Amino acid sequence: MARLAIVTGGTRGIGRAICEKLQADGFTVVANYAGNDAAAGQLKADTGIRCYKWDVGDHEATIAGCARVAEEVGPIDAVVNNAGITRDAVLHKMSYDDWHEVMRINLGGCFNMAKACFPGMRERGWGRIVNIGSINGQAGQYGQVNYAAAKSGIHGFTKALAQEGAKFGVTVNAIAPGYIDTDMVAAVPEPVLEKIIAKIPVGRLGHAEEIARGVAFLCSEDAGFITGSTMSINGGQHMY
Repeated sequence: MARLAIVTGGTRGIGRAICEKLQADGFTVVANYAGNDAAAGQLKADTGIRCYKWDVGDHEATIAGCARVAEEVGPIDAVVNNAGITRDAVLHKMSYDDWHEVMRINLGGCFNMAKACFPGMRERGWGRIVNIGSINGQAGQYGQVNYAAAKSGIHGFTKALAQEGAKFGVTVNAIAPGYIDTDMVAAVPEPVLEKIIAKIPVGRLGHAEEIARGVAFLCSEDAGFITGSTMSINGGQHMY
């Protein structure tokens, strides 16, 4: 029987690529999304992947949403915490709401999904949690104290939860993407984008499929001895 994976923020960009790769690798895949019904409809039409709508930053909605998935599709074996937003501004211009929303969704969403799914993984003796961090959570980024803090928090969350899950067959890892050719990056002004690419040793943006392949490996049986790790996929832009 195919294992069930849920991908938050799974209907567009990196999330969609992850869904398609996991499906190709034999998982039954469910995509969570927050608001773009058109993208969800397109994903389902193209792939048959079922889409469930809720805000992962809302604790009660997440618990209820995952319970509904388990009831309608099956026990959740793998969670990919990909959902995230940006509310960029330098600190002296950043509102509390800008800070809180990014922390609530980007970091809080990881906690909420783990609370919903981790207990069942422990009981069944197998599970995979992959959290999508960021190069900017590793190196920092001007004008992103909220985003960088949330993503850095994801890396710490990963290491701590990995220690709790290890003896139960549940691995917890993170991927820290660099700059990927998504719609978000495409919106960056051309002169700024050129400067970004100039700092990437391989000389190009990454592709969503490259992140998806990393996620798929960490969700596989072959990755059972890897936990508490962060895989950096950034073209060499940040090494440590």
